[in-house]
Amino acid sequence: MSEQQRDAIGRAWDGVVATARRTAAEGLVVGTSGNVSARVGDTILVTPSGVPYDRLGPEDAVGVDPEGNRVLGELAPTSELPLHLAVYRNTDAAAVVHTHAVHATAVSTLVDEVPPIHYAAAMLGGPVRVAPYARYGTVELAENMLTALRDRTGCLLQNHGTVTHGATLDQAYDRTAQLEWLCHLWLTAGSVPGRTPNLLSPRQLHEAGEALKGYGQPGRPPSAGSVTHPPRH
Repeated sequence: MSEQQRDAIGRAWDGVVATARRTAAEGLVVGTSGNVSARVGDTILVTPSGVPYDRLGPEDAVGVDPEGNRVLGELAPTSELPLHLAVYRNTDAAAVVHTHAVHATAVSTLVDEVPPIHYAAAMLGGPVRVAPYARYGTVELAENMLTALRDRTGCLLQNHGTVTHGATLDQAYDRTAQLEWLCHLWLTAGSVPGRTPNLLSPRQLHEAGEALKGYGQPGRPPSAGSVTHPPRH
């Protein structure tokens, strides 16, 4: 491995650890639940199984190849490795975030698709689907997830949690935060006795998605990590 490759992997691992710690700090996971990964060339860096995020250091980096063979580190990779590998094999994602966010997980037990209560759904490609339940760490779960992720950058896993992906760790994390916020919003609105939340039509959601394509500064890609709530107008 060249020095340049080692530097790139080192920076990516720092980002994986920082993102994992952020999921815990912001209440999206409890303990060692959830996991984070990033792809650098043919190496996929993943959080290890069962190690508290605040104890991870540079020497704890874990890397696998696209087939799941460990190529870096001594610790065992996350038990959700099949889920991460499935995303990388079927999309151009460079980062994946999986959490057990409370509101999103609650919604995953109630519906097959998150009701389009806000245009934030457009940031994930459209109405967010719920993948049918399968035990964690299984190929079946990964397959169910891929179906739910079709033309989307995020989905819910029934009775389990969230999965989002992006071109960067910041973008993948922000999509997780948006999804949790969207689910929290729907649960809050739906809890008002005698009232039913208004929902956006497919046309309205499509229009919002088209408008969001131009969001940000001209000539400068938006930094998804800098936004944790729908953009202000």
